[in-house]
Amino acid sequence: MNYLIGIDLGTSATKTVLFDENGTVIASASKEYPMYTPHNGWAEQRPEDWRDAAIETIAAVVKESGVSNEDIKGLGISGQMHGLVMLDEAGEVIRPSIIWCDQRTAKECDEITEKVGKERLIQITANPALTGFTASKILWVRNNEPENYAKCKHILLPKDYVRYILTGEFATEVSDASGMQLLDVPNRCWSEEVLEKLDIDINMLAKVYESPEITGYITPEMAERTGLSTKTCVVGGAGDNAAAAVGTGVVKDGKAFTTIGTSGVVFAHTSNISIDPKGRVHTFCCAVPGAWHIMGVTQAAGHSLKWFRDNFCQDYIAEAEKQGCDPYDLINADINNVPVGSNKIIYLPYLNGERTPHLDPDCRGVFFGLSSMHTKADTLRAVMEGVSYSLKDCNDILVEMGTKVDAMMACGGGGKSPIWRQMLADMYDCNVMTVSATEGPALGVAILAGVGAGIYDSVEAACDKMIHTDKECAPIAENTVKYNEYHKIYKALYDCLKVQYKSLASIN
Repeated sequence: MNYLIGIDLGTSATKTVLFDENGTVIASASKEYPMYTPHNGWAEQRPEDWRDAAIETIAAVVKESGVSNEDIKGLGISGQMHGLVMLDEAGEVIRPSIIWCDQRTAKECDEITEKVGKERLIQITANPALTGFTASKILWVRNNEPENYAKCKHILLPKDYVRYILTGEFATEVSDASGMQLLDVPNRCWSEEVLEKLDIDINMLAKVYESPEITGYITPEMAERTGLSTKTCVVGGAGDNAAAAVGTGVVKDGKAFTTIGTSGVVFAHTSNISIDPKGRVHTFCCAVPGAWHIMGVTQAAGHSLKWFRDNFCQDYIAEAEKQGCDPYDLINADINNVPVGSNKIIYLPYLNGERTPHLDPDCRGVFFGLSSMHTKADTLRAVMEGVSYSLKDCNDILVEMGTKVDAMMACGGGGKSPIWRQMLADMYDCNVMTVSATEGPALGVAILAGVGAGIYDSVEAACDKMIHTDKECAPIAENTVKYNEYHKIYKALYDCLKVQYKSLASIN
């Protein structure tokens, strides 16, 4: 039997999973680490923490499984995207990594837009300049820490730093590199034009591979520390959402997934590149060679429900403790008795601003239509519906761009809720399914490793063998009609409030 390892380098922890070639979990281990916020809006992590977590968890699964290291054929890494890792000439970390949720680079985004041009930037990188992306972080270091920038010889993404530790190779791959804002996304290579206009030396960047390509092998030192073999190959891997797509079988046209975690994502596979000229959604290279994905983002998806639960649902929390169940189980049970439309409450889920379709950091959450008849269950359902309307906004843009979605996978914490899945099916007017595997990104990069190691002929063939659908929800026609009516009002509310959001934000 052949075995594969998938590493999921997240913001809160690194999880490593050992699979057999059929996708069965043999062993898993995880290790948490902190995030640092030295100033308001800043977010940093120590790359050394990722290194230690990867080494420890690999060693743990190899030991726990008892599998011969010669049978572990390949390893893939999924990673939080956009983080900046800067190394000196000796390959040592220069400063903590500025990670994806850091918001310090607004001035640098303006600088990028001015130097490259807004339209030209979207044409090349498929996205407008965003604070979360890596390019603005590089400029921030150059503008504010010139001594650190002068030391920098290598720029890597978080997962690619772990790759360097394991293999000694400076490498990245197209899906993660797409989020740096330095990649020519249509042509899947570094953009010499962008690099020249931003005065960034291409030699500081890693070699770009396709996601299932072999980028190196485990070094003798790492073999000794992890228990792996020096014959174990390390493939390109993927950014977190691209890895999740492979792990849920979204690797062909017509396939898409919706994630409801802290944030929400609608992600669709496409064989033909499509770029939104307005920059409302992201277009990235995906983990399938020669293909792309389009992705819309809702900032406060599952976070909206968690916020409401934590602040207004102490009764549910206390009762759940008595019954020995999850508060969300009780919430779902009550919501099930509330009709479609939440008795005419509409919730705008803009607790932390919004990405798709508004790109507005100043908009905020709203309950619209409240009256004295409404109950807590009504407002809870309204929160879930409001998040779903926001995800429908994302899906509508994908449809507008010509991306056909025949089947939608649901994943993340919210995807476990049958009520939330039904809402999505009704609003998207298509079937919504889950997969039996729950390892998502880790399974996705393990599949990529299997392709690189020659166990499978292609990513698509591997997914056909290893991914199996589980639960399925079909749209209810009368619900779809009602939700379309409510969604029209939902969409109009932002335009009505846009100026007031700015006014509110301007008050000191």
